[in-house]
Amino acid sequence: MIDGVQLIPLRRFEDERGWFMELMRGSALPRPVKQSNLAFSRRGVIRGLHYHERGQCDLFACVQGSVRVVVLDRSTGETFTADIGDGNPAAVWIPGHHAHGYEALTDCLFLYHVTEEYEPDEPDEHGVPWNDPRVVDLWSTRSPILSDRDRVS
Repeated sequence: MIDGVQLIPLRRFEDERGWFMELMRGSALPRPVKQSNLAFSRRGVIRGLHYHERGQCDLFACVQGSVRVVVLDRSTGETFTADIGDGNPAAVWIPGHHAHGYEALTDCLFLYHVTEEYEPDEPDEHGVPWNDPRVVDLWSTRSPILSDRDRVS
């Protein structure tokens, strides 16, 4: 396990109405969250790898579908990966100095809570290419759908 990265199992409570799951409990996190973001991604999309110099941390959760979370410790080269979502209800806490991202294994809804609000005039987002030799073999695809930014990170 990479220093500071936590895999947090989530419990689903089901009955005839459907189910309920607690996604985040602030008292259990190392730092408080300040913003939540929701993204829809089509199967084959990779978002990242991103990291934050000013220390923003992320709590990743897939609320529908499945994703593969990939984390790279940029100083040691250690990696962490977990498939989360429908088949594995879990959240992943990621200290922001580690490069992190995810691949949509299915069409998915992806929720991430962050410890800093996004500053469009001074963004704290830096990148490591998805095909960096330290992580390229962790993805399930060799031809991902990428944003322009993630294509040239």
